Amino acid sequence: MKWIKSLVFICSGLAIALLLNLGLNLPMMGQPVIPNELRGVWMTNVDSDVLLSRANLEKAIDRLQRLNFNTIYPTIWHEGYTLYPSAVAANSFGQAIRPDPQLQGRDMLAETVEMGHKAGLSVIPWFEFGLMSEEVASLSKKYPQWLTTRKDGSSVFVYGDRGQHRFVWLNPLRPEVQNLIVDLIVEVVTKYDVDGIQLDDHFGLPAELGYDDYTIALYQKDHNGKLPPDNPKDAEWTKWRSQFITDLMVKVANGVRAVKPKCIISLSPNPRDFAYENYLQDWHQWVKMGLLDELVIQVYRSDLAGFQKELMRPELLEIRKTVPVNIGILTGLRTQNVEMSQIEAQVQVTRNTGFQGFSFFFYETLGNRDQAFQALLTAKSDRPTRKAQLP
Repeated sequence: MKWIKSLVFICSGLAIALLLNLGLNLPMMGQPVIPNELRGVWMTNVDSDVLLSRANLEKAIDRLQRLNFNTIYPTIWHEGYTLYPSAVAANSFGQAIRPDPQLQGRDMLAETVEMGHKAGLSVIPWFEFGLMSEEVASLSKKYPQWLTTRKDGSSVFVYGDRGQHRFVWLNPLRPEVQNLIVDLIVEVVTKYDVDGIQLDDHFGLPAELGYDDYTIALYQKDHNGKLPPDNPKDAEWTKWRSQFITDLMVKVANGVRAVKPKCIISLSPNPRDFAYENYLQDWHQWVKMGLLDELVIQVYRSDLAGFQKELMRPELLEIRKTVPVNIGILTGLRTQNVEMSQIEAQVQVTRNTGFQGFSFFFYETLGNRDQAFQALLTAKSDRPTRKAQLP
């Protein structure tokens, strides 16, 4: 019976978590043949050169095919620039492609699609930076009125272990911003034989933003002249701004499906409560509206108990009955090493709790661990398909 099988999955996952927390070493038993499991990896141009030459791409794709992966998510939208030659970007802000020497004179996305499909991999381009742009990017400098601000008027977010990255956010309430995002995504779906497109946690808005003149005027129009609350996390203020991001998601889904109805619309968000409260991203509602075909939830936890807790959240157990729900697993960062034992345990728990697969962040941090990944992925597996289309 299905409920007995689910109980076995859950109990076995909890047992693994308990044993590992007790410090016991579990042997990695031979993995079962799993007919439909997402086995993905994100490929980025940050702290990685995998996308920066055709030779690097070819070597990586050959390797992923050999290791029995089935999906790659190459970034194509980074810091306010495209990583492929884009007529939309050129016409909008005068920069057809990110000005990296390694990207000039080639079409990285076309190469990835060609080689990925030849290797039997699904290729789902990743709009990694969503509504974020570099402070000094051509887009940001040409349209400063498109940016949104905090209540004190500031707009810059400083990231990086050395504070080396300064980003601003495009205002998703502005029609011009919505049109740019939709046009870029539809351009990719139209021009390239991609299997899908992916958005992530940056397809939202930090809760502290929205105090720019344009947004305030729009809010006042809807609220009889009343100003937005001083508290950026006020429930009504959050819901009001969030609706505009949902409206943008509707436009993206409609635009993609008008061109390529079977194109996968994938989202890789943070867990639900964090995503909504901190980035106004109501992805749980998007699933109910039938806007998404795949979820890859970022569960970047170092402790297995915390990882397990996120996987057992009721909304995930509910939603995976409708769309494939997969787990994003951290394999490392430039400033953070992740042991293979942690990766193995998280894959095992993901499987034992009945999720449809996983994707690793990110390619470069797979490291020199082919034998270990081969032990996790012992046979080929097709990626899962969407189970149903909600009305």
